[in-house]
Amino acid sequence: MKIVIIKYNAGNISSVTFALERLGIFPIITEKPEEILSADKVIFPGVGEASSTMKHLKMHKLDTVIQQLKQPVLGICLGMQLLCKHSAEGNTPCLGIFDQHVLGFETQNQPQTEKQKIPHVGWNNFIAFKDTANPLFAGLQTKDYVYFVHSFFVEVGSQTTAITDYILPFSAALQKDNFYAVQFHPEKSGEVGEKILKNFVRA
Repeated sequence: MKIVIIKYNAGNISSVTFALERLGIFPIITEKPEEILSADKVIFPGVGEASSTMKHLKMHKLDTVIQQLKQPVLGICLGMQLLCKHSAEGNTPCLGIFDQHVLGFETQNQPQTEKQKIPHVGWNNFIAFKDTANPLFAGLQTKDYVYFVHSFFVEVGSQTTAITDYILPFSAALQKDNFYAVQFHPEKSGEVGEKILKNFVRA
């Protein structure tokens, strides 16, 4: 099986690669359209800023490549956000795979004694799976914890498959057709993250 990680100015490509290698999976890291289009599975990672990253994708014509993909695709963190319609980070039009918006966490509506820090960094559990048949979460439970690092979030909508709560409920995961996406970092989420990566490879 050919697993491709899209190479661009994302900060977590190495950690995703190492996580897959620990599972005995050796991905190809590439920005070549022909390699990406011919893959069995594609991973679209991401740590960074939305507007500059979208500029990079467009400059290298990777935006149109991603939009063409018919095989299973997994977006991670910023990768998930860029698959959405629009991001408030830099007022950025994104790839439009998911018809959902990326918003920024705000603390002004929280009671002063309960204010939570931004960015959301650390372990948090799922509060609900909206799609219990989703293959990405086979064998998981709402009590399972995964690792987050983000200041922006995807609103809960019709394509949300899992929800986490930090300041407010937000999309921990999305799915539309062959596109899967998670806000958290499975490559940093221990055994739960390994299970999610295995599930994606087997999906």
